[in-house]
Amino acid sequence: MPSEKSARVSETKRVRNRGIRSKSRTVIAKARTTLTESPGTEAAAEALSAAYSNLDKTAQRGIIHRKNASRRKSRLARLANSAS
Repeated sequence: MPSEKSARVSETKRVRNRGIRSKSRTVIAKARTTLTESPGTEAAAEALSAAYSNLDKTAQRGIIHRKNASRRKSRLARLANSAS
């Protein structure tokens, strides 16, 4: 059973990370949509870059594991390469 203080800290971190995680999901979804609808365009490259940057920041902050971020980036790159 966690102490009261660690429970409070955990709840605070959970609430703070929820918004960042949601933003990350949104950026990735936009990148996937852009890559499938208009591959090889400048908009697709910008969306991919934004997704990479967001995933790196999220992993650096410890919100997601670094290998999770790497796997997601790899899947986006594979989608970008197959679409163009």
